[in-house]
Amino acid sequence: MTDPGAPYFNRWSAVIGPDEGKSYWQPAPARGFVSVNLTPRNMPYDGFSSGTQVLPPGCSVREHGHEQNHELIFIYEGTGAAEIEDHRYHLVPGTTLLFGRYARHVIQNTGEVDLKLFWVFMPPGLEDWFDAIGRVRTPGEPMPDAFDRPADVDEAQRRMRFVPPRPKP
Repeated sequence: MTDPGAPYFNRWSAVIGPDEGKSYWQPAPARGFVSVNLTPRNMPYDGFSSGTQVLPPGCSVREHGHEQNHELIFIYEGTGAAEIEDHRYHLVPGTTLLFGRYARHVIQNTGEVDLKLFWVFMPPGLEDWFDAIGRVRTPGEPMPDAFDRPADVDEAQRRMRFVPPRPKP
């Protein structure tokens, strides 16, 4: 019998508990953390990766897009706002967002509690981004002081085919 608290994998399925995926603290302005739960490295499918992200109040995911990926997000706790190609949307629990290729988007926590979301990235690769810019997190440890993205972030964005933010007027 499988331990209910341990990750489970076979050739058809995977079960990952809340603190069993790789987890990374995020640089400013996102702060908070990301947990990467399913990737082609730990499951039998190669078409997507998925995980969760926690954005503290006042924090945000910078404007960006993806040349070769679609991104699906489900908000399950907190409130915020999303901007997708100059259109602004209010986020509440139960909101689903889909960012197609090249769609520049921003997510902001405009509420007073953590904004929690579940993400799916198709094809996979977002896990490599979090590994490139984040710091390994151990569940339960206190959030570190704010830190900046690494110096080579532009190279990581090019390698992962991110669409850059629009130039500021």
